[in-house]
Amino acid sequence: MKRSDEYQYLDLAKEILRDGIKKVDRGTNVKLYSLFGRQTRYDLSEGFPLLTTKKVYWKGVVAELYWFFSGQTNIKYLVDNNVHIWDDYPYKIFLQKSTRSASFGSTQDKSSGQEMTKDQFIDKIKNDSSFAKKWGELPRIYGEMWRKWPTRSGKTIDQLAWAVKELREDPDAKNAIVTSWNPEYLYTMADKKDASRFPICHNMFQISRRGDKLSLQLYQRSSDLFLGVPFNIASYSLLTIVLAKILGLKPGEFVHTFGDVHIYENHIEQMKEQLKRKPRPFPKVKIVGKMNKLSDFTPDKIVLEGYDPYPSIKAELTIAGGLYEK
Repeated sequence: MKRSDEYQYLDLAKEILRDGIKKVDRGTNVKLYSLFGRQTRYDLSEGFPLLTTKKVYWKGVVAELYWFFSGQTNIKYLVDNNVHIWDDYPYKIFLQKSTRSASFGSTQDKSSGQEMTKDQFIDKIKNDSSFAKKWGELPRIYGEMWRKWPTRSGKTIDQLAWAVKELREDPDAKNAIVTSWNPEYLYTMADKKDASRFPICHNMFQISRRGDKLSLQLYQRSSDLFLGVPFNIASYSLLTIVLAKILGLKPGEFVHTFGDVHIYENHIEQMKEQLKRKPRPFPKVKIVGKMNKLSDFTPDKIVLEGYDPYPSIKAELTIAGGLYEK
């Protein structure tokens, strides 16, 4: 019997725990254990790689991918759908900016920015459209980079549409790449007023036709193995399936290439608990209804079947990356 592809993830976790180099995240001072340059591969014809050794938040996977895919940049769509995986970064930006100014719109009543809790902040995103428009935006996040890449001429480039068109016109194309890494807006390469306050971690992917199958390779420059990577595996595997359907092809491989892959110190006990669990069979993903073009993809067309995971394992998210400010 073939060994489950989930062991690739578990074996990587064991290697980090055994051989990982100790580092410290500059922005948070959280310690982590790191490897550099690894790769895992998942044959999507043999099942959908949604990890079974802990429950992965499937609703969040689908909603976030649609958010990216449709070019959105405001977390209000996610908040309105009760998906809160992107709450922390706009809240962090809100606190940073509001402490520097005596005026921040509708929050002037009785609170300072520091006094507003995250729950209060998210409630205002949900119920106050002007507040959401101002504070819910994450400009130059993945969706904008994929679908509306900004250029110096003022026009935008739809990289995802171009990649699909390129493969339709040239099935042997080797250039169907979508990138989110724009130095103009990242870290100290950027002018401070333009610099993103959140990280671009899964920064480039390439799609390739192999016979009648579509494969996708992701390069992820920074990878939180315990919390982030299970989500990334599912998200980009689903992206592969959706793009294959649009192109009239079968899903091939999802290839996950890592730069810095790490386990945060405050996730070690949770990771060890997960490693005690034996993988179960992967589920299946089906697409229902028509999906011939990019605009046909909506979350209601994605159906997950046969997912039987172990219970979830909770851990604290480290809000790391983005512009470092002392």
